[in-house]
Amino acid sequence: MTGRLYGVGLGPGDPELVTLKAARLIAAADVIAFHAGVGKQSNARRIAAELIPDGVIEEELRYPVTTGETAHPGGYAGAMAEFYEESAARLAVHLEAGRTVVVLAEGDPLFYGSYMYMHDRLSDRFETEVVPGVPAFAAATAAVASPLVRQTDVLTILPGTLDEAELARRLADTDGAIIMKLGRTFPKVVSALRQAGRLDGALYVERASMPEERWLPVTDVDPDSVPYFSLIVVPGDSKPSVAEMPTRPTGEAAELLIIGLGPGPDKWITPEVTEALAEVQHIVGYAPYVNRVPQREGLTRHASGNTVEVDRARLALDLALKGERVAVVSGGDAGIFGMAAAVYEAAKDEAYADVPIRVLPGVSAVQAVAARAGAPIGGDFAVMSLSDRLKPWSLIEKRLRAIAKADLVLAIYNPASRSRTTQVAEAQSILLEHRSGDTVVVVGRDVGRDEESLTVTTLEKLDPDTIDMKCLLIIGASGTRTTPAGQVWTPRFAERSRFES
Repeated sequence: MTGRLYGVGLGPGDPELVTLKAARLIAAADVIAFHAGVGKQSNARRIAAELIPDGVIEEELRYPVTTGETAHPGGYAGAMAEFYEESAARLAVHLEAGRTVVVLAEGDPLFYGSYMYMHDRLSDRFETEVVPGVPAFAAATAAVASPLVRQTDVLTILPGTLDEAELARRLADTDGAIIMKLGRTFPKVVSALRQAGRLDGALYVERASMPEERWLPVTDVDPDSVPYFSLIVVPGDSKPSVAEMPTRPTGEAAELLIIGLGPGPDKWITPEVTEALAEVQHIVGYAPYVNRVPQREGLTRHASGNTVEVDRARLALDLALKGERVAVVSGGDAGIFGMAAAVYEAAKDEAYADVPIRVLPGVSAVQAVAARAGAPIGGDFAVMSLSDRLKPWSLIEKRLRAIAKADLVLAIYNPASRSRTTQVAEAQSILLEHRSGDTVVVVGRDVGRDEESLTVTTLEKLDPDTIDMKCLLIIGASGTRTTPAGQVWTPRFAERSRFES
């Protein structure tokens, strides 16, 4: 009969925060295992010292390296993977012998803990139980006695090892935050907090719940004094609301910019847009597009969902009316199924009559897909959205027939979604009433991104089940051709066809 594996959380450091269950299991264990850093005593072993019975077998699992510097041929990742395999093998010997093995874990075993790597390797072979522990951030929040999140506030837990730009973006977008894994990352984390406008409210906590515990504002911390056992608490109350944001005292409305970010890669963002984004105070838009704008000091982000275009337009107009420099962002070109029309719709209200509006162009998705394919829109073409959220399907059908009869190349945005699963097939059927089955079709998916794919097929062979919101379709005209290399182009000159009357 094999033994049982326990991952036991010990809490943040104070032995009195160890749970009764954890204490009971430690006292009854045959084997106590714990991790230790290079040249250091195990903190987990220290916390549990008074609970470990005499005569128990102890397994010290000492890391081979604690930084990214190692001579291992597989680098840091390779060295650590080998260490975890060897550690799991050591524990497996005890488990196979029928012994109860308790792996001590600081904080909670499955929260940035080393126990999880033993769990990954052993839980499918041996009976396993995880005992939760008080996480370090709970002790840190208690130490500063500052409410972390209230009511509908969002809490984000971040490792300080994140890229600085990504860390700043996430800090700007959340209410409350905990930043862990400090030490050498501390200066970068401080910079990210400053860029996100969250530095003033951030609190540094060191060795929470331990005798050496101390806390102070992040701005007062000496970066050279920061140990690994430290974290930063960013209370949700420290995030300024729109109403609290200072406005320029001129009383004059500022120009509202509507910006196209292009379909994906930063290299497709125009220099004009880059310059504008560096100067505005606020970014307003659909969350995935707002997330593409790097966070910096003095920038406030206002991200929202996908069906509130006019509401976010009004927010932008309200800010501009107060004299704030605001940019509303869209993917692709803001004037093609983007936020430009929504802003002008909201701006019909006389309250916004003094707000000047300027649209900055961006590379559109149809341009990006067409360029990847060759030159399918080299002649006359039309652009449509199959979404019936703002117009009835009957109108979409009418326009599809008109475009098909006119023998225009057709670019289709928003072809399908989770709730719209039949419209591509219906559009295909309508177009086949007027066009040959061998009409060239281009399907671009995630063009400009890592997952990019481009498929050239025909109208008859197009499989509607393979199309979703990540796709843009280009349906060729009668004159659209393919090259021997598979590229697609439409002549600039008109050709007589069966579509002419």
